[in-house]
Amino acid sequence: MSDVIPINVDGKAGLFLHAKQRAAEFYEQGRRELCCLDARMRTLAAEPEEGAATAEYAVVLVAATGFAAVLIAVLKSDGIKTLLTNLVRKALNVG
Repeated sequence: MSDVIPINVDGKAGLFLHAKQRAAEFYEQGRRELCCLDARMRTLAAEPEEGAATAEYAVVLVAATGFAAVLIAVLKSDGIKTLLTNLVRKALNVG
């Protein structure tokens, strides 16, 4: 768009025409943005987003990793190894 504003002989018609065109451009741009916003809101209402957000996902991942580390530590302890070994021996002896 050029910055030149045409001026009519009386000095007003070109300025009003330019203002009218700019107002129409703003109206169309606003209408497009509003239409996109309306479509987005309708989509979210019909199909709400599911799942954790990035921060929540990170917290869940850290908690699951910590639980897995504790579980591995417990399973590697001597008492649990002995318990599991005896359980397998009993199961093999029964059959």
